[in-house]
Amino acid sequence: MIMLTSEAAAVADLAYRAPAEATPRIARRGARRPSVGKSLGLVLPTILLVAWEMLCRTGIAAPNLLPAPSAVLGLLWALIASGEIWGHASITLFRVFAGFGLGALVATLLGALTGYSTTYRRLFDPLLQGLRNIPSLAWVPLFVLWLGIFEASKIALVAVGVFFPVYLNLMGGIQSVDRKLVEVGRMYRLRGFGLVRRVLVPATLPAYFVGLRSGLGLGWMFVLAAEFMGASEGLGFLLIDGQMTSRPAAIIAGILLFAVFGKATDWLLVRAGRPFLAWQDSFEAQTERDANAARA
Repeated sequence: MIMLTSEAAAVADLAYRAPAEATPRIARRGARRPSVGKSLGLVLPTILLVAWEMLCRTGIAAPNLLPAPSAVLGLLWALIASGEIWGHASITLFRVFAGFGLGALVATLLGALTGYSTTYRRLFDPLLQGLRNIPSLAWVPLFVLWLGIFEASKIALVAVGVFFPVYLNLMGGIQSVDRKLVEVGRMYRLRGFGLVRRVLVPATLPAYFVGLRSGLGLGWMFVLAAEFMGASEGLGFLLIDGQMTSRPAAIIAGILLFAVFGKATDWLLVRAGRPFLAWQDSFEAQTERDANAARA
């Protein structure tokens, strides 16, 4: 009997010790993954740029239709050296940030209201869902008629693009909060604002930040449509100017600038949201903790 007990204890000791010994190896593997993932993100763009350059150098791609990356980079460098690019980028960033702030604010108010209250959802949501299906360009003549062709109409168009993703994600996030969390909150005598602050807001933040990122992406798309309607400066103006002067390098340079600035603003939004989502016990958070522990 004693032998059997000691054998069982030995087996149990091995069972508990094995995961503990395996944890450092798992942590080391997890620590390598983020650096590998970041480097992998550069592989496809590099391959595409090299292939693109080779097509242009060998004459397969006509330079008047598809200029080489070196020509596009040369034009970008000339715009940077002359300072012209900063004027175009700053006005476009202003339009995106102003429209994003306005659209996200209104969407947050209405999304929280319709997500929390069934009465307000039945009142507002059918109208908003109908407006959501209107094509973006359909708003352009109306905004120009109401607000003119200057900054107000452009910011309003960007705000419309930002509004709907934020509104839908916030309203859906509130509605999909686990009922058990709400019941636990009520067991601790949380009511009204206390329940919203301690339970609903933390549970809804992941969906809300996804909506903010989607809205910001649409904001960059809508600012292009806004700058097509009579803008004399901005990154969208570079595209129009390249089309009117038959300069495909300017068009591609403008597209690349939209990609760079759009990615940069999305990265800033993700970084800003991390402190609010630090409580999540997600796979990504665990991987980062393992990587930090391995570096320490």
